[in-house]
Amino acid sequence: MTLKGKKILLGLTGGVAAYKAAELARGLVKAGANVRAVMTKSAAKFVTPTTLQALTGQEVWIDLWDKRVPDAMGHIELSRDRDLIVVAPASANFMAKVAQGLADDLLSTLVLARRCPLLLAPAMNVEMWQSAATRRNAKTLAADGVLFAGPAAGDQACGEVGMGRMLEPGQILALIEGGFQPKRLAGKRFLVTAGPTEEPIDPVRVITNSSSGKMGYAVARAAREAGAGVVLVSGPVALETPEGVQRINVRSAAQMFGEVKARLKGCDVFVSVAAVADFRPKKAARQKIKKGEREGMVIEMERNPDILAWAAAQKNAPFCVGFAAESENLAANAKAKRRKKGIPLLAANLAQKALGSDENALTLYDERGAHPLGRGPKLEQARKLVAHVAAMLRSGKKAR
Repeated sequence: MTLKGKKILLGLTGGVAAYKAAELARGLVKAGANVRAVMTKSAAKFVTPTTLQALTGQEVWIDLWDKRVPDAMGHIELSRDRDLIVVAPASANFMAKVAQGLADDLLSTLVLARRCPLLLAPAMNVEMWQSAATRRNAKTLAADGVLFAGPAAGDQACGEVGMGRMLEPGQILALIEGGFQPKRLAGKRFLVTAGPTEEPIDPVRVITNSSSGKMGYAVARAAREAGAGVVLVSGPVALETPEGVQRINVRSAAQMFGEVKARLKGCDVFVSVAAVADFRPKKAARQKIKKGEREGMVIEMERNPDILAWAAAQKNAPFCVGFAAESENLAANAKAKRRKKGIPLLAANLAQKALGSDENALTLYDERGAHPLGRGPKLEQARKLVAHVAAMLRSGKKAR
């Protein structure tokens, strides 16, 4: 219920992508939001008001002169109690009207009369999006403080390919949830590592760790939601990059170490979530090792660099946060690791209860002791971790 208590007005304009708005409405309601839908007459050609009413549990509004609102003041009454107006899809025509302050129907009129933020999710043909007029309108709207979700590139209903696709409902929902998060880390710069590393034995075989990367990606998203600029150095995972996060893909521990060394200077917080392989084959075979060659085979190993310990030992080191996935003796092992690494904060969990899962049960360890976060979705855990980091930064706590 990440949007519990939030009041959102969902506007729909005409376009094939209007069907996605139904799924967005459903997601907003599931997240706890109070959703009121307002449609243009063109939008009603693509999805019915009955569908939106069923999904939101509220009456749907289309007509500026609707007699259900006293004194024909729908453009005032329908928006005054809202925390956010989201228009998805937002057509090229609607963007032009808002940019020029035109108000010729209910949705454009209430947008002009709003007191709350406005988020547009554009959806249109690639040539319409790339036209000089639309680009000019988008620039004007952004300068006026209007927020944008997308658009994305891809296949379009008209058969053409390019920018102009409306973001998927889940992506828009994530942006809305993030927008309501407190901006505790505005102006801060985060460097986050995530996922496993792969150490090659030969061209097709590797030594790796069991890590989905979900926790690291959740931390990157939570830091971005809190206002930080985020660079994510990621091992090989099948996850979408959080909106607004710069992602750098690596494979091996050496590659990850190289990227961290290149980017550590100037960052305020380094969060080492990646499950870095402790060892790598001293020499990888140039060609695939055949089955007959493997019997009795011995692989000579060498230790990988300790990226977190290196970062923490640097002069003017950033605030360093470590992660520990333990299989037993969680508290003792976590406390010992925090001291050994020389870091102010360590997040620990039992690996068997978190690896590959969408949930986690982190406990944070700092100089004041242990701070259990309870069990919950990894994004929820990440947001709690980010809040704890922000509090320590405010208090100037960088003690090791």
